[in-house]
Amino acid sequence: MFDFSSWLDLPLIWAGLIAAAIFIYVLLDGFDLGCGILFPFAPSDKSRDTIMNSIAPFWDGNETWLVLGGGGLFAAFPLAYAILMPAFYLPVILMLLGLILRGVAFEFRFKTEGRDRKLWDLSFHVGSMLAAFMQGVILGNIVQGVDVAQRSFAGGPLDWANGFATVTGIALVFGYALIGATWLIWKTENDTQIWARRIASYVSAYVILGMLIVSVYMPLSDARIETLWFSLPNIFYLAPIPILTLAAFLLLWRTIHSSREVSPFLLTMVIFLLGYVGVLISIYPWIVPFSFTLWDAAAAATSQSLLLIGTAVLLPVILAYTAYSYYVFRGKTSDEMHY
Repeated sequence: MFDFSSWLDLPLIWAGLIAAAIFIYVLLDGFDLGCGILFPFAPSDKSRDTIMNSIAPFWDGNETWLVLGGGGLFAAFPLAYAILMPAFYLPVILMLLGLILRGVAFEFRFKTEGRDRKLWDLSFHVGSMLAAFMQGVILGNIVQGVDVAQRSFAGGPLDWANGFATVTGIALVFGYALIGATWLIWKTENDTQIWARRIASYVSAYVILGMLIVSVYMPLSDARIETLWFSLPNIFYLAPIPILTLAAFLLLWRTIHSSREVSPFLLTMVIFLLGYVGVLISIYPWIVPFSFTLWDAAAAATSQSLLLIGTAVLLPVILAYTAYSYYVFRGKTSDEMHY
C-alpha cells in the first residue's frame, strides 16, 4: 500500500533528507556551539550575557535536526547505522555528553551569581568544544571510511582516534567559531560586535587552512576520489565548487571589515554549504565509505515508503516552528536577562 519504489528512488530521497537535516543542524547548532566556543574570550561579563541571550531562544530547538538525521539513518539505512555506530560509539557518547553539559550549564548559569556562574560559564565552553570536536572527528572518519568485514564493523574501539580525524575535529571547532562570530556580528552591537568582527577575521584563516587540508587529503587517500575530481571532463564540472568557495572567503573578508551585519553570516553559510557539497560529491554513492552504497544499506521499500509519509507530514511542521521562532526573536540582543 505504501510502496512507492516503483516510481521513486527511495534510498536517494532518504539520503537527501538525511543530508539536508545534518546540514541544517550544522548551520543552526553550529552558531550556538560557536558562541560557546568563543564564550570565555568575550571582552566582558556584559558581552557574555549578550551572547547567551542571543542564542537562548534557539539552542535547544536547533538540536531537533541532529535527532532527525540520526533517526533517519537508523530507520532508512539500518545496515549503515549498524556499522557506523559501533565504529563511533565513544565519539558519539562524548559528543552527547558535551551537548548535555552545555544544556545543563545554560540553564544553571541564569540562576547563579559570582564564582558559581564562572563555573557554569566554563562548563558551557567545555561542553561546546567537546561536542564540536567530536562531530569533526566523526566527519573525518566517515571521509576516510571504516573497516568492514561482511556486514559489520571490523575495526577497533579507538580506530577513530587518528591524525586526520583530529585535524578535522580542530577544523570544525574553528568553523563553528566562525559561524558563531558572524552570528554575533548580526545579533549584537557596540563592543560585542566589534570583538566578534575581530574574532571572525582571525578564525577565518584557520577555517581556510582546515578546508585546504581536507581538500588535499581526500583525493590523496582514495584513487576513486582523485579520479572523480581530476579526470576529464569532471574537473571542469566540479571546478566551480573550489572557485566559489575562494570567492566566498574573499567576500567574507570584505564584509567582516565593513559595516555590514547580515552578509558575514550568510557568506559563512555559503562556505559551509560548498564544503559540504564537496564532501558529499566525493563519497557519493557510498553511505558507508567505501563498502556499502545507499541502495546496499537501504531498508525495505515498504518501510521507507511508510516513513516518508510521516516525514512529509512532520517536516513542514518542524520547518514552520523553526522559522517562526527565528521571526519572533529577530533583531538585536541585549545583556538584560529575559530568559
